Order: sequence, then structure tokens, then C-alpha cells
Amino acid sequence: MDLHNNRIKGNMPIVPTSLIYLSIANNKFTGSIPSSICNLYQLQFLDMSNTSINNKLPPCLFQMFDYLSVLNLGRNRLSGIILDTFLSNCSLKTLDLSNNNLEGKVPRSLQRCAFLEVLDIGNNKIRDAFPCMLKTLPSLLVLVLRSNKFYGDLQCRIANQTWPKLQIVDIASNNFRGALLPQYFSRWEGMMKSRNPEPRLQYLEVEFINYGLYYRNRVTLTLKGQEMEIENILEVFISIDFSCNNFEGEIPEVLGDLKLLYLLNLSHNALTGRIPKALGKLTQLGSLDLSVNQLSGRIPDEFASLTFLAFLNLSFNQLSGRIPRGNQLQTFSADSFEGNTGLCDFPLKKLCSDTKMNGSSQPRSHSEHEIDGKYISFALGSSLCFGIVTWLLLHSTRYNELVHRLLFRIFGEHKKAGRNRN
Repeated sequence: MDLHNNRIKGNMPIVPTSLIYLSIANNKFTGSIPSSICNLYQLQFLDMSNTSINNKLPPCLFQMFDYLSVLNLGRNRLSGIILDTFLSNCSLKTLDLSNNNLEGKVPRSLQRCAFLEVLDIGNNKIRDAFPCMLKTLPSLLVLVLRSNKFYGDLQCRIANQTWPKLQIVDIASNNFRGALLPQYFSRWEGMMKSRNPEPRLQYLEVEFINYGLYYRNRVTLTLKGQEMEIENILEVFISIDFSCNNFEGEIPEVLGDLKLLYLLNLSHNALTGRIPKALGKLTQLGSLDLSVNQLSGRIPDEFASLTFLAFLNLSFNQLSGRIPRGNQLQTFSADSFEGNTGLCDFPLKKLCSDTKMNGSSQPRSHSEHEIDGKYISFALGSSLCFGIVTWLLLHSTRYNELVHRLLFRIFGEHKKAGRNRN
């Protein structure tokens, strides 16, 4: 049954218990989720997003996951906690509880949902440490924890566990802290190589093979500095958003190995050190935001190779030196670089100190200095040689006689000519 995108108001309708698919999203229902929903024992798909439902999640709802593949209760006014009652035979692939008022912790039993591909609990009031148990989920593609009250570092004691398929991770706007250690990213193989040998535009979707139905996952991300909802997520969309936390230390070089990365947002943290040159290898990168940190040094020349870049923000750091020249870099406005007093050259109005009005701003090359050295050596050698020859000649008897004769001929003839005029 599909009733989504209508103007239905009032209480939720009574539906047949034999339903497989139920979508009532984007309506204006009142009240809470009725417990009768738990009588739909064959239900595989339930989308009740953006329906204005409130109150707490019914406990029986978490007993339905032996059949249910998609549960979307996002963008409502649900409160309370997420019950820690996920079953061992959990078949969930998509769980979206985002944009509610849920509190408490991430339930540890969620790790039983081995088929889970999309988990979005962003924009709630969940207060917890990083949910390390989720690293045991081998199929996870999308993890969104943004805008909650998560805290602590990202270190996990679970050995040899990783997310081999992860392609979207958003933990922005929390209270995470600590250094970004290389091992956090080194095994995210889904961001290093494509799952499909031939690149094609495919969506992240759940397919109900027996019924010819598809559900395309959607997620809210920050793109080009603006928060927006993406309803059709392509498999080629790879993103990392760690912005608005308290991460410190250097940006790890290993990020340069995530060659499929499209979006990287590390802004509004306390990161220090230089921008890794390895980021210049991310040729698929379309959006890069490193603003409002404490990064120093020069912008890597390798950034000139980022021809796919559509959004860049390096503002309010401690960067210095000349902004690299590149066809794509020259398209960004001065806003992308403001707040770095040591930066110079286009698009900033500040000229670099070695820039001349005549355009001869390039430093002299090593070969030019080498040529100057040769001229100096030649001049010194010639002067020394001339001095030695002159000294020898002045002390030569034959040379003295020659000079006397020459002077006599010049001045002697000059005197004779003067007497004749008189």
C-alpha cells in the first residue's frame, strides 16, 4: 500500500495485516504510532517519515525485524530511547530514525543486524561514545551520526574489524575529539576502489525482488557549505564529514588513498600541521572544506591537479605563501582563502613579496646563478692575468726602452710642430 505524498490528516489508517509494503510518508497524521502496526507480521517495508507522529517508539516494533528490511521513521517528533531489543535474526537493511528527539544510547544489539546497509540516526539528542560495535557490520554503506551529543575519540578495541563497503560517513556536529589516526581510514576499501568493474550510475536502493519494488535511500549531508537532503544517492557518491567537532593533530596522509572520495569536510576543528600533498591525488574530489582549523604552511602545488573540484574552502587557517596556479583553482573566489594572512596572489588582492610590477616575479633559477658565477670568475681571472702581464712588462728593460721611444716620438714631434707655427 502506497499512500505517500498526500494530504491525509487525522489518525493513521487501519491497514490489512497481510501487507508487505506500506508507505504513508509525507502526510499529516496526528498522535503516536499505533501498536496495531506490530500485527503486520509479513511487513518488509515501512516508511512513516515526515508524518508528524510523536510520542515514543512502541516496543513491539523492534520485534518485527525478522522480516522488515526498511524502517524509515525520520523527520517526525518521536522521543524516548531506541530500545536495545534487536533480534539475532534481524533482517534490516535500512534504519532511518533521523530528525527526531530520540535520546539515550545507540543500542548494542544493533550489531545483530548483519545485513544493515544504511543507518541514519542524525539530528537527535543521543548521548554516547562512538558506537564501536557497529564496526562488526560488514555490509554497512552509510553511517550518519551527525548533530547529536556523541563524545570521546574514535578508537575502538575491536581488532581486525572494519567497514569494507563504507562510502558515506557523517559524524559532524558532535563532541568527538582526539587525533585522526591513520588506522581509522586505512581499511575503508569501499572508498579506494569501485565495487563495480565498469563504472555506472547506480543508486543505493533496496530491491524487493518478488514484488518489483525499489526503495531508494536518502540522507541529509552538507554540500557546498549548505545542509541538504539527497533523495537519490548514487553509488559513486563517496563522502566523509567530520566537521564541527574537536579533532586535533595533523590530517593523515592515508586520506590520499581514498581515491573515490567526492566530498571531504574536516572544517571547524582544531587540526594543525600542513595540508597533506596526498590530497592532490584525489582526482574525483568535488568538494573540499578544511576551513576554521589551525593548518599552516603552503597550499600543496598538487592541488592544481584537482580539476574536478567544484567547492573549496580553506579559509581561516594559518596558511602562507603563493596560492598555486591551476585552471580550477583560479575559478574560486577570495572567500575560499580569506582569514589566512600569509597567503598571497590571485584571487586575493595581496601580491606576493617577490611579485614585480613588470611581471618578473619568478625567482632566479639555479642555472642563472651558475651563469653569473661563470661571468664573475671569468672577469676575476682576466683581471688577474692582465695585472701579472702588466707587472712583468713594467719591469722589463726592453719594454722601458720601447715606452721611451714612443713618448719621444709623440711629444717631440708635437714640440716641433709648435715651433713651426710660431
